[in-house]
Amino acid sequence: MIKKNRFVLLTLTISILFLTACEKAVTDGPGIGGGGGSTAHTTTTIENPEVHTALSSSDKVIDTQTTRDNTPVCLETTAPGTASEGNDLAEIDYSNYKDGYIMVNYLGTCGKVKLLITGPDGIQNKYDIKNGYAAFPLTGGNGTYEISVCENISGTKYSVAYATSLDCPDISEFGPYLHPNQYVYYNKDCKVITKGANLAAYCNTDLDVVTNVYDFITQNIVYDYDKANTVASGYISDVDAILQSGTGICLDYSAVMTSMLRSQRIPTRLEVGYVGAENPVYHAWISVYIEDVGWLNGIIQFNGKEWSLVDPTFGASTDPKTLKKYIGDGTNYEISHVY
Repeated sequence: MIKKNRFVLLTLTISILFLTACEKAVTDGPGIGGGGGSTAHTTTTIENPEVHTALSSSDKVIDTQTTRDNTPVCLETTAPGTASEGNDLAEIDYSNYKDGYIMVNYLGTCGKVKLLITGPDGIQNKYDIKNGYAAFPLTGGNGTYEISVCENISGTKYSVAYATSLDCPDISEFGPYLHPNQYVYYNKDCKVITKGANLAAYCNTDLDVVTNVYDFITQNIVYDYDKANTVASGYISDVDAILQSGTGICLDYSAVMTSMLRSQRIPTRLEVGYVGAENPVYHAWISVYIEDVGWLNGIIQFNGKEWSLVDPTFGASTDPKTLKKYIGDGTNYEISHVY
């Protein structure tokens, strides 16, 4: 990796995006409301594996005889310090950039701090950060990433505490979409991973896993309109809390499904942007990459060569025919950020 330091003192205004628009229906579209290592695994039984039930305290990872290895794998994100830089306010550890992520640690005392990552694709992702290392994905492909840690001065004005450019060649194609990060956070002890393993237990293909996970989420998570109307900027989903409560907003649906699929070694992108042509609303959904060829409930076609868009939020409240027509070729969806 080639790195170029850029020390800057300036003031900038950061526009803040709110994940609040999903409480409105999309014009002419479906309604949005809605009815490192692997974990240790133990052997148990399921009375009826075809019926998806809510999470219970007795859920355990299931060991079964299938043609697919369904043992959950929770890749770790670490900051070993073998390649890092920073100052007295921020540390950037890029030791594992080839796996598709960097680790950032804020060291100062400001209570409101933003991390800006602009990839070679020109897309800028904004994050709220606090003290302590957290993982952030490199989703713009190979090339130079501009990274800035910015402290709030007042209102929407920020000063750059530390900035650098990182040259990142040879990033793993699927690395950013198989690791946890700040927006899709989970570890081997999370109940959402155990539940995902249960749903995958009797599956022989990745498409079977995607189908079981999708069916469970759309049948067991109800859209939370009150939360959508009050959620604050910078909201991050707690996947275990969402799984336990059975309620959430679009980001929650997407984060839970992404966590389950990534832990089953299925590359999954959490995407945020706008849906609808006439009256676009802010929304979150996922795209999945599998080599299998087939259909998800007759709605989404997987051709084994491309990412396929899946919208679990709309799927929870929309009949398959309407949903298939709306998702279509994806032109109703405009991606702003990928996590």
